[in-house]
Amino acid sequence: MQKLQVFLLLSVTLSLVEVGYSDGGFCSAPSVLDSETSSKPMYWKVTNPTLSPSHLQDLPGFTRSVFKRDHALITPESHVFSPLPDWTNTLGAYLITPAMGSHFVMYLANMQENSRSGLPPNDVERFIFVVKGTVTLTNGYDFSNKLMVDSYAYLPPNFEHSLSASESSTLVVFERRYAALENHITEQIVGSTDKQPLLETPGEVFQLRKLLPASMPYDFNIHIMDFQPGEFLNVKEVHYNQHGLLLLEGQGIYRLGDSWYPVQAGDAIWMSPFVPQWYAALGKTRTRYLLYKDVNRNPL
Repeated sequence: MQKLQVFLLLSVTLSLVEVGYSDGGFCSAPSVLDSETSSKPMYWKVTNPTLSPSHLQDLPGFTRSVFKRDHALITPESHVFSPLPDWTNTLGAYLITPAMGSHFVMYLANMQENSRSGLPPNDVERFIFVVKGTVTLTNGYDFSNKLMVDSYAYLPPNFEHSLSASESSTLVVFERRYAALENHITEQIVGSTDKQPLLETPGEVFQLRKLLPASMPYDFNIHIMDFQPGEFLNVKEVHYNQHGLLLLEGQGIYRLGDSWYPVQAGDAIWMSPFVPQWYAALGKTRTRYLLYKDVNRNPL
């Protein structure tokens, strides 16, 4: 009888072991993040962010946003949208402006049905990147391009153009006063991330694409950087360039100066010149971020 009881106990134990492994191992739980992300459009988390951990949602005044002398983290729960000057049916949230110390502007533009963009100020160049919906870019010659999610356009300073949307769409927009060089002229560029080649990154493991030419006429570039879970920057960067960054996918830890910040899709970061910076990707999905970087100009 005792042997029979032992046999039954072992049988039940082995059954539990099999169930544990078939469900993904001991102490494993289904990943809400994996199932949610795989069923949603690209960059969905940028326009539908997690505003705060569930245990902090009822805490008045909670925000992860931080502003310091040499960097800022602007998180979605602190975005303030208002009508964009000279745009119709469009609300904008300015994430980075010269009031911080930057020499460029970065903002989100939420375009609704029958919306249309305005022009930037004189001598200001513009870069747009679509994170939701579809927009139509028309230039002064009535030539148009349809830009879908993951598409982008560079518009030279004083270039006649308009952006229109027939459905709800969201753009990330960068603008800066063009630092002109004699005998150098920029041109309109329209493209998409998936058409850009992967570039070599000696000593690093992340994947890099550049959305603008590296040639002298262009005084900034936009990088798309991909990190798989567990990957990180090998170089702890300290340099004269400044950055504007938007996390498009994933989550991780960003070091800025002496501070370490948990970050996720939808977060924006400004980095001043010479602030120490470093990133590591966490979670179960890749990190992708869009990064502004000034280039090709003497810092004097």
